[in-house]
Amino acid sequence: MEHKLIKVQPEDNVAIALVGLVQGDKIAFEGEDIIILSDTKAKHKITMVDLAPEDKIYMYGVLVGKAVTEIKKGDVLTVDNVKHQSTPVKEKTETTGWTPPDISAWKDRTFMGYDRGDGQVGTANVWLFFPLVFCENRNVELLKEVFEKELSFNKTSSQRQLLRSLVHGTAQTDAPEAPNREVFDNIDVRFITHQGGCGGMRQDSDSLATLLAGYVNNPNVAGATILSLGCQNLQVETFNTALRTINPDIKKPILIYEQQAMGTVDEMLNTIIKESFAAIKEANKIPRQPAPLSKLKMGLECGGSDGFSGISANPALGYASDLLAALGGSPILSEFPELCGVEQELVNRCVNEADAQRFMELMKAYENAAEAAGSGFDMNPSPGNIKDGLITDAMKSAGAAKKGGTSPIQAVLDYGEYVTKPGLNLLCTPGNDVESTTGMVGSGASVVLFSTGLGTPTGNPIAPIIKVSSNTLVAEKMPDIIDIETGAVVRGEKTIAEMGNEILEYVVKVASGEIISKADQMNQNDFIHWKRGVSL
Repeated sequence: MEHKLIKVQPEDNVAIALVGLVQGDKIAFEGEDIIILSDTKAKHKITMVDLAPEDKIYMYGVLVGKAVTEIKKGDVLTVDNVKHQSTPVKEKTETTGWTPPDISAWKDRTFMGYDRGDGQVGTANVWLFFPLVFCENRNVELLKEVFEKELSFNKTSSQRQLLRSLVHGTAQTDAPEAPNREVFDNIDVRFITHQGGCGGMRQDSDSLATLLAGYVNNPNVAGATILSLGCQNLQVETFNTALRTINPDIKKPILIYEQQAMGTVDEMLNTIIKESFAAIKEANKIPRQPAPLSKLKMGLECGGSDGFSGISANPALGYASDLLAALGGSPILSEFPELCGVEQELVNRCVNEADAQRFMELMKAYENAAEAAGSGFDMNPSPGNIKDGLITDAMKSAGAAKKGGTSPIQAVLDYGEYVTKPGLNLLCTPGNDVESTTGMVGSGASVVLFSTGLGTPTGNPIAPIIKVSSNTLVAEKMPDIIDIETGAVVRGEKTIAEMGNEILEYVVKVASGEIISKADQMNQNDFIHWKRGVSL
């Protein structure tokens, strides 16, 4: 028999529609008949009790909103009859216990990674080009054009083939094809540009220096070519200080060029090309070697979430996170605006009192900054979220937090701080997809699991991003974007544990280079530095 409703926790007073419901439908659920009072789309929520104005609404066992009008049993929750509300947190009230998942099938597993000789192991081998200031973006773009064309890292796209056929007046399949050849088979060359490094506040440049230093230190990076103008706020020494703070003994080759000290653009670019090519040639020789799964640092992200994200993809990511934590690896949960309403649970999961206090302080400072700008965490859900059933921030957060599983929190980090402890780490970032993934990779994530209900192409220049859809429909509609789909959980065909094990298996194959993530196949390389302004 097809299930039409699901209630996540016994104490919840709302249920999620698993399929579209029609006004007048009678549904047998938990020993009683529920009469549906309004047409309800799949993923939206139905109240299981009569609600008066100001009555509290619970989902995932936590407060996610309040009624602003009378809502009769069996009616749908909307932005017109429900408002955001969450439970305030003041202090750690207990230390939450944890029963780790069964890791017997995983404890002797390895992945084939790149040992950087500093205790870190990468899942990719990348030579990275970037500027210290936006004035150098053009030169980085020129280098990108030269290297990508000559090294053939980007094959001719179907769109370029189409345009070529139009130019030559031929059928697309008959258009003359540019030769494709791989000069190197064991390294990728990637490029970052940005709008920072000068102007604005000096603190923004310092923060950018820390972020870029984290990218150089990330185990996926073999070495870097860095361009500086010379007069900008983000001085070479500022960057070097940030890098030494993260890793005082870094031994990777780092080539830095300052335009104002080198003469003409041609002279500078010719020098960069010669010296970078020689360094890339050497980095191409670094072999993959077996490494324990404890060397994985795995970011946890969601974007384009829907009403199923919190019952399929996110809990499955959470189970994979728990597996990795039990194996001694480092899962990273970020997106602080999307932890609103579940702070008490997270505070109680902090191993150290100081981390619990720091988490509360970071959350409060973030929320205060948003409110001072005339916004607030309640403004976090996007139009796409709302359309697909996530109508309050606390409702969205309660599902989003499931990505972090149930393991103890070993560290709480502010934006730009580097992950060093095994176990679950909380990292302060915005909910914005690219700002958040950019921050996690800058803090050391070597792979990122990214759940989505609506689909998103987000990628990263140096870390593979694995897309996990909450439903089958979006996976079938966007197969070029989605790596894994968890619709079987919604249909009751697989358990969260089964799906979590499948996800970790996929992570190991991506980390070993056996599978290329869809975002990398699309050459989707997104990078946005969070300048600590209000971004939800």
